[in-house]
Amino acid sequence: MDILDKIVAHKQKEVAERKSLYPVKLLEKSLYFQGKTVSLSEYLKREDKSGIIAELKRKSPSKGDINPFVSVERTSVAYMQAGASALSILTDQEFFGGKSEDLTEARKYNFCPILRKDFTIDEYQIIEAKSIGADAILLIAAILDKKEIDQFSRLAHILGMESILEVHNAEELKKISHNVNVIGVNNRDLKTFKTSIKTSEKLISKIPDSFIRISESGLSEPETVHHLKSIGYDGFLMGEHFMRHSQPGKACREFIRQVKALEKGS
Repeated sequence: MDILDKIVAHKQKEVAERKSLYPVKLLEKSLYFQGKTVSLSEYLKREDKSGIIAELKRKSPSKGDINPFVSVERTSVAYMQAGASALSILTDQEFFGGKSEDLTEARKYNFCPILRKDFTIDEYQIIEAKSIGADAILLIAAILDKKEIDQFSRLAHILGMESILEVHNAEELKKISHNVNVIGVNNRDLKTFKTSIKTSEKLISKIPDSFIRISESGLSEPETVHHLKSIGYDGFLMGEHFMRHSQPGKACREFIRQVKALEKGS
């Protein structure tokens, strides 16, 4: 059993427990459930933004603790002031040290698109995402079949949210649903956890132009982001590179400054 199998097995138990503790009718009474969402797609296309989806990430299964005591309020606000296009909040507790309350706290202080970064395996989690203030959800092709992706992305639309379909190879692109808004290419090999930008380079031509395209994982150099922009990527999901700094927002600002400098020079 690899790490992804372990995460999904644990997530199944977790979702079953949350369903009993917080039934759907209770979630629908949330302050955020009837609220208007902010479009991730539109923000990724804005010329005054960087395309960076800045992530709050306390730890990971492969790297252990990254920034376990991060302030959600200070960091999320600093990310947006730095010029990030959106926020990504990890809400998985067991493997990534996050929680739903992190997203709600970020929502309280920011008017911007917020992605709920989690392992979606049940429609309940999509309703839950809306109830805690999310604007978008992540769907991982490696753990879902085409029918589930279509079903989940359709529900997200009904609730006013957008969805990112995360793929790791060309085979997973066959699972694309027209209800998905963004295709995210994850440069990390799920078996070895090694990252390679070549994954994004290989898949860009296989993603239909009708989708917003983002690159994820292994992004630490402004030159890499500049290169990926030049071949067609609209956005970049980055967390670990910023979170390893004592001031993630400051690191994000400097990174965006360097990317813009490269754009002016090209």
